[in-house]
Amino acid sequence: MPGEPVKILLTGPPGCGKTTAVMKIVGALDKKLRRAGFYTEEIREAGRRKGFRWHRLDGRTGTLAHVDIKGPHRVSKYGVDIESFDREAVSVLNSDASNVDLFVVDEIGKMECFSGKFVDAIRRLLDSDRSVLATVAQKGSGLIREVKSHPGIKLLHLSTANRNEVTQQAIDMLAALRA
Repeated sequence: MPGEPVKILLTGPPGCGKTTAVMKIVGALDKKLRRAGFYTEEIREAGRRKGFRWHRLDGRTGTLAHVDIKGPHRVSKYGVDIESFDREAVSVLNSDASNVDLFVVDEIGKMECFSGKFVDAIRRLLDSDRSVLATVAQKGSGLIREVKSHPGIKLLHLSTANRNEVTQQAIDMLAALRA
């Protein structure tokens, strides 16, 4: 991978299209580019949101949070499954033991930040010589606030009005990456 790593964070209000933008960006990049990471999506049952699922880029999937999960880690009505998230999703964010060119993380949010392993992995990725494309909650403290001011980060603000332009800007910034 020539040159300096590119570290892009997309932020914006809920529903503005951050996950869709990440998927478009990843799809537009060189297919030979080695990538790892995950994205999240809602779990819907009978038209109602019941939780959130993570999908690794290699196809594995699991539940991040659900109304039926009990336990101490909660966001609103959702219980968060930290153990499986750490084991299955966070484990692919290891910049030291991997030959990945681009790490994709959707999202750095309150649910994910319950995981100490996730917080550590994100900090290591941002300090690494690897490129990162991530989404981050618009509001929040701790790691959410910290990553937005990390040196070398390009923070792009996404909205429904600018999402096509911002998506293309991120594609252009990452286009120089080579496998």
